[in-house]
Amino acid sequence: MSGEYLAFLGLALVAIAGGVLMLNVTKVMHMFVALVFTFISIAGLYVLLSAEFVAAVQVLIYSGAITIIMLFGIMLTRHQDEEKEGAKSAWRKWLTALAVFAFGAVVYRGIYHLDFGGQATHLHEKNTEQIGVALYSKYMIPFEITSVILLVALVGAIVLAKKEDEEVGS
Repeated sequence: MSGEYLAFLGLALVAIAGGVLMLNVTKVMHMFVALVFTFISIAGLYVLLSAEFVAAVQVLIYSGAITIIMLFGIMLTRHQDEEKEGAKSAWRKWLTALAVFAFGAVVYRGIYHLDFGGQATHLHEKNTEQIGVALYSKYMIPFEITSVILLVALVGAIVLAKKEDEEVGS
């Protein structure tokens, strides 16, 4: 077993555990901690794939910005932290575990029978430059549309938050 394989197993287990914990934990702050662990472990997987730029973007955008935006969104809205116990909850947990196991088995089977073909030789050379050239030449329109959509979502969130404040203040 190589060190790269052990690092992959460790990061994959942390990512899966973070995802499962995020779905099963009841407190919102604990959900965010699990989500951050998942995002950071995925960035580690990108490093193992020699995609350092994508790993840095993963840490900056997802672990930083998206998590903080979600945290502010939940902190600024009212929500009920109530635990649902009973037969439905137990069945839901078993059904979720079964679905996760089935999904894992299907993914394992798909990866086990996957053939990648030949080894890519120029994949790791100047990957940040290759991403920049592709982003600002071939994918310029989708990049700009994404920025406009994010701006509209931000303005919409501000309008909704202001409207809710005015209703509470009246």
